[in-house]
Amino acid sequence: MSDATGRRDGPGAGLVGRDAELDVIRSFLSTVEVDGGALLLLGEPGLGKTTLLDSAAEMATAAGMRVLRAAGVQFEADVSFAGLHQALLPLLDRLDGLAPPHRAALSVAMGSGEGPSPQRPVVVEATLALLRQVARADPVVVILDDLQWVDRVSASVLGSVARRAEGTRVGFLAAVRPDAGGFFELGGLPGYELEPLAEEAAADLMARRFPGLEERVRHRVLSEAQGNPLALLELPTALSRHRHPAVSALPAFLPLSRRLQTLFGSRVADLPARPREALLLAALDGTGDLGILRVAVRAHVGDDELSEVNRSRLLLVDEEAGRVSFRHPLIRSAVVELSSDEERRRAHRTLADTLTGHPDRQAWHLAQATVEPDEEVAASLEQVAHRVLRRGDGAGAVTALTRSADLSPIPADRARRLAEAAFVGADLRGESGNASRWLLDARQADPDAGNSLHAASAAAFLLTIGESDVDTAHRVLVGAIETGSHHYDARDPALIAALHTLVLLSWHGGRPELWRPLHAALDRLTPGVPEILAVQSRTAADPTRVDACVLATLDALIAGLAEESDPVTIARVGMAAISPDRLSGCRDALWRVVRVGREGGFSRRYAGSLSMMCFDYFAAGEWDQVDELAEEGLEVCTGPEAEFFEWCFLYSRAMLAAARGDADMARKLAVEVTRAAPRGVRTAQMFAEQVRLLAALGSGDIEDAYAHATAVSPAGTLPSHVPNALWVAMDLVESAVRTGRHDAATAHAAALQDAGLAAISPRLAMLTAASAAVVADGDGATALFEQALAVPGSGRWPFEKARVALLYGENRRRARATVEAQALLTSAANTFERLGAQPWAARANRELRASGYGVRQADIGGSTLTSQERAIADLAASGLSNKQIAERLYLSHRTVGAHLYRIYPKLGISSRAALRDALDAANDSPED
Repeated sequence: MSDATGRRDGPGAGLVGRDAELDVIRSFLSTVEVDGGALLLLGEPGLGKTTLLDSAAEMATAAGMRVLRAAGVQFEADVSFAGLHQALLPLLDRLDGLAPPHRAALSVAMGSGEGPSPQRPVVVEATLALLRQVARADPVVVILDDLQWVDRVSASVLGSVARRAEGTRVGFLAAVRPDAGGFFELGGLPGYELEPLAEEAAADLMARRFPGLEERVRHRVLSEAQGNPLALLELPTALSRHRHPAVSALPAFLPLSRRLQTLFGSRVADLPARPREALLLAALDGTGDLGILRVAVRAHVGDDELSEVNRSRLLLVDEEAGRVSFRHPLIRSAVVELSSDEERRRAHRTLADTLTGHPDRQAWHLAQATVEPDEEVAASLEQVAHRVLRRGDGAGAVTALTRSADLSPIPADRARRLAEAAFVGADLRGESGNASRWLLDARQADPDAGNSLHAASAAAFLLTIGESDVDTAHRVLVGAIETGSHHYDARDPALIAALHTLVLLSWHGGRPELWRPLHAALDRLTPGVPEILAVQSRTAADPTRVDACVLATLDALIAGLAEESDPVTIARVGMAAISPDRLSGCRDALWRVVRVGREGGFSRRYAGSLSMMCFDYFAAGEWDQVDELAEEGLEVCTGPEAEFFEWCFLYSRAMLAAARGDADMARKLAVEVTRAAPRGVRTAQMFAEQVRLLAALGSGDIEDAYAHATAVSPAGTLPSHVPNALWVAMDLVESAVRTGRHDAATAHAAALQDAGLAAISPRLAMLTAASAAVVADGDGATALFEQALAVPGSGRWPFEKARVALLYGENRRRARATVEAQALLTSAANTFERLGAQPWAARANRELRASGYGVRQADIGGSTLTSQERAIADLAASGLSNKQIAERLYLSHRTVGAHLYRIYPKLGISSRAALRDALDAANDSPED
């Protein structure tokens, strides 16, 4: 705008104290012309962000670029796609050039077409396709003001577009208030922080615009404005009119934004009633669509009022573009603040009557226009909640449901809607405080509401927080399911959601008795159990006994995630995929949930997806990624709502520590795993035992390893309802053999084969064959090891495959097949070193030394150590006992003692305590 900060003419000409900012914008636009990009202008209200955007728009237009403008609207932050509609409205006639799926998605999102609510990833791709299509002719820059007020769905879509703008000749330039909240995730986008004008520049601006201003007023303005350009330009008039009530409303320590709102309120109040009503319609509509506003104004106040408002320069009307915009966002706030409740309701009613082709926005305006309970409006808003929930907008759904409850005339309907809001809030958002309040309000509205399935599901989540426990949550939910009036109808979404919640609780509880009520309920479902629930209830409960049909269905569900955007569906399929080793197929879908979660803060689906990705990346040997994801998970799990997931991330970090050889840290974190989990989460205890098992194996405490392995899965038994029983199968067999428990090892290896685990996944096929090889003799062992390493697809589990190669190499060395042993051990050592699995790398290298491969023998006093003696000496020097050394090298402890008896004189020492120094001296001696 030409008068906002002293600009005279030309793009940016005359802007006082903003040369650096204009240079940044010019540079950005030059980059966009060639390669696209994004830039955020961050600054407090009134610093001139809008003026800089205006200058940017003029620069871009002068350079032949296509400019698309939109602004976030505080009162439409809950209306899905409102911001996207503004930005893309001028391109509505270009939709025909898109592929049919993209055209359909954007048509529905922008309200020009009908159909099911589009999935967010599809809208993102469609938006990018549309902008790229336009950019083929001329570069495009999307200029978005008041980013903090853009609705959640538009923020997610535009955020994705901004992050992918590079290389497209599409630019994204936005202004946002720092620390103002909102739904747009600022992280990862380049930003420029706008500072208040320096004292000299502020005085220069005042002198230019108000050369005859009284000195007393000048000092007052400079003091009050604190370098804020908008205040510098607007306060002089108000302060000069002492009789105006706005002046007395400017106390010394009132926040600047309040001062400006008061000032703009004074200017709005000077307008006649009918133009103020037109301004109120524009403020409450907020889309900037001149066509819609003109219809509303004509119906509400008359045909000529927009011209009057335009002359006031408070609202700018662009006839050519078909857009309207406020000169500054604070004008919009002032318009609403100055209006009465009745005036706002009348305006909302007019807008609702105008927006007949936009059901979501119409429902919201009707809700704002309604004071008394109205079931028709409440039902419309409930439908809005369900539509936005299908798009993954849990927060929008909760807002719609709670307002719908407020408007419900029948207590039972109010209670039902509040209970569903509590469930969605607890399930998707983890909103413990709000969910508890909504549940209490629901029970007050209808005492029977506590028996509803949504209420019970929400209560179940809440009971896993703080001092409560999984058993109590399970009991509450089972009671609601067994006494509900749902008649076990599988088409009842509340019932299916409750059963999925029961799966989650039973999985965490890790005991067979917790699963029985679930399976009893599934047996009674009619006309049948939904696919995801049927698969999840089998693979999560007892993966050992899953049949081929269930696995085939699971594979089909995973394939269907390619275009899935619903975080609930993704999370449910992901959970079903954990035990059968199929998480890698869910990775892309889980990443989509994580990216959305990053834009909207903590949610249960965000945390759950992060934890599953930690499992997946650990199995895949991508351990640095596990570290990053686990750290992210712990950062978002800071409140009581997140405690349910914290133990999962601690477990992932503990497994990394154990695998990398930090046994002390692993054991410490294992304690934290059980401490962080809610009471009754037996699965956390089993996962902690697995950490201790891996740490013991790495540090050579094989007896301890066997104890922890059998705590998870007794030898010879594959227990049901213990999620990680299959993950420790080979560990149990190995530790049993190395501690002399051959019968236990043989029994467990046989149990793996009898259960047919090889049919479940390549990993389990590899571990089953390797376990059988460990207990076999001679050629039988060789054939089984070869079979294990030859399993197709087993390379997706590099750590476990390298451990199989290590066991095989040790077997070959003992059989004196030196060449074969060295090849296997070298391969294993290389993998361990790449992963950072130091204990296993050291073990493989010791075996290589014992085989005589690449080792310089210690030569002291004319006596040399054999390869086996050197290996024994190294282990003894590290502090291991004879028994522990024997377990590592597959010798008897007596043999180890005999070797040490010969080693001491060779090294010129007489005790174990001197071993380390003697070996170090040998390592430091020069080569001959």
